[in-house]
Amino acid sequence: MSTLTPRLAVPTLHSLVDDAIAQVPTLAHYLGEAIHDELRDKPQYFAVQGAWRPLRARFAEEFKAIVLPLLRTAREGHDPLKSRSFGSLDSLSLVDEKQALRDVGIAHVVQAAEDVNRMELLELNTCFAALKGTTRPHGGHNPLRPAVFAHALQQIFEKANTDGQGGYVLMQASAQPMAKGLAQLYVHLGKQLHDAELSEMITRNTVALRNSGADHQRLARARLEPTSHHASFDSLAPGVDGRPAPDLLSRLYKQILADTRLLPPVKNLLNRLQIAVVRMAKTDPMVLRNQEHVTWQLLNRMAAQGMAYERADDPNLQEFLAFMSAEVNALVEVPLPTTAMFEQSLARLDKQVGQSAKQRSQRNAAVLAALEREEFRAEWLEVITEQIAEQITRSPVGPRLRAFLSHRWPEAIVQAMVLQGREAPDVQAAIELVDPLLDSLKAVPTEPEREALRQSLPGLIDGLRRGAALVATPQTELDGVLQELMVLHGRLLRGQTLPIETVPAMPSMATVSRHSQGAPETTADERLRRLMDERPSQWAYAEVDRGELPTVPVQLYSGHASAEAQSAVNAWLEKLSVGTWYHLFVQGGWLTAQLTWIGETRQHHLFVGQDAEQRHSLTRGALERLLPNGLITALGEDSVVQRAVDTLVQNLGDA
Repeated sequence: MSTLTPRLAVPTLHSLVDDAIAQVPTLAHYLGEAIHDELRDKPQYFAVQGAWRPLRARFAEEFKAIVLPLLRTAREGHDPLKSRSFGSLDSLSLVDEKQALRDVGIAHVVQAAEDVNRMELLELNTCFAALKGTTRPHGGHNPLRPAVFAHALQQIFEKANTDGQGGYVLMQASAQPMAKGLAQLYVHLGKQLHDAELSEMITRNTVALRNSGADHQRLARARLEPTSHHASFDSLAPGVDGRPAPDLLSRLYKQILADTRLLPPVKNLLNRLQIAVVRMAKTDPMVLRNQEHVTWQLLNRMAAQGMAYERADDPNLQEFLAFMSAEVNALVEVPLPTTAMFEQSLARLDKQVGQSAKQRSQRNAAVLAALEREEFRAEWLEVITEQIAEQITRSPVGPRLRAFLSHRWPEAIVQAMVLQGREAPDVQAAIELVDPLLDSLKAVPTEPEREALRQSLPGLIDGLRRGAALVATPQTELDGVLQELMVLHGRLLRGQTLPIETVPAMPSMATVSRHSQGAPETTADERLRRLMDERPSQWAYAEVDRGELPTVPVQLYSGHASAEAQSAVNAWLEKLSVGTWYHLFVQGGWLTAQLTWIGETRQHHLFVGQDAEQRHSLTRGALERLLPNGLITALGEDSVVQRAVDTLVQNLGDA
């Protein structure tokens, strides 16, 4: 009787992660030695050797201490890098230039690992997606993806005695060692899959995944590659007399609808629009000669909005499709649509997208306004400090009260301005409290005047307490001020007078600078009035140019020292549009998010993910870090029409 060779058990989430956990000590030891060799052997890393030395001895243990809990979380079926939930306005994530530099370092390590282990990662992504029962696999399904290990490196290097740039250089030095170390792990895990005779399934699904997944990675790499020229309509096979071939439109549209980035309901909507595009092409020859024709602009804008969603049943996508369905129906019902009709439809689309984006940021208005006003804190503090200093110069205040009014009170006023706005009641009350407080220290020779003073004191004291609370003034300090104030008022109520102790106000650096430049002198009151009037009182949403983002290659952005690079970065940033969806690498992971708010000075930007709780406010400095590294790109930059034309031209060349 013959015996059959037993088939190996099919790998499970637990078995794959357990195997990875067993390999972590080996990986940690290898990384410690490989990173040390990289830093020792390459001159560009000599500057950070001093920061590495104290880390080397404990690197392996710290790496294990960070990675193992993450993998145990993965073993329970949870994403080890799942973004934390933002449950309140106070938890809005702020990504500044320093955080962006961390993200660039993590992305550098991830990219190196993916380049070295592309096929192995595709197989693992497919396997983990199948274990989760999804038909649209992507890298996020893989709990053993390079980002998990890159985060561990970043946390270790955070402890190094170096600045943000030094930490980034350490991440750069670790990229290739990490890529090679993970190669050993991924090959080991891949052997399990093949031993379990899953090769056919993996190969079949890996091809599909390779064709459809990780568009943000593909876009990022494309932006970093040498400049390539996109194909145009003229590149396609011409017909008679050099005119476009009769079947060009149908071939182009077929290629558009084959784009794997589009969900079925979005394709259906674009397919219905084809009727209007064909009719338009019959009366306007520029449709097939100009890729910037309004017909293609409308199609590209619709596709870019649709590409932002991963699920066809997403409520926001359904709302967008319902709106655009009515627009498409209006165009299709007209026998001969005009350019003006397409332009009007495009304008209504832009308006709808902008309004929807603004609604998504409504709940963040208070926090965003505070973030925007935060950059004026120092300027406001200087002006208000100067004004109060001039007010109390010849007032009979005691030393504690003088110090309180000179420092704590301006801070309280500015804190209220930042948190609530310059016209908030607390701001006006704090500003207006100074004059009556100083008036209360003037002589009161008659009994009616003394009685009026007695009646005013409770309100003054309450106002001081409210203002002091804004900046968390220590109770002992406040008690000392109130005690001193009570003594001063007691003397006045007994008919005594208070001596004026003149303390000259120290000129600010800004005042010294103005004097040295011969600028006209202004009073503190005038400066405060100018400060209050120079910006609008309502911190509304910015109305910005909704033009298409430029397709300038990233090499131009990354020429750090050149004026051309800075000019290109500035031009790109100025064209950021509310309502546009972006792929960006933020806080250590890729995110598809919509730009829903731009600050009045364009220094803060709010991005909201498909999950409305994924909210990130990025400073301009952060965007300036991400852009040259290909870590932010608009979905519309790689337009569906351009991609179709490029594919058709390539197919013609292959034929």
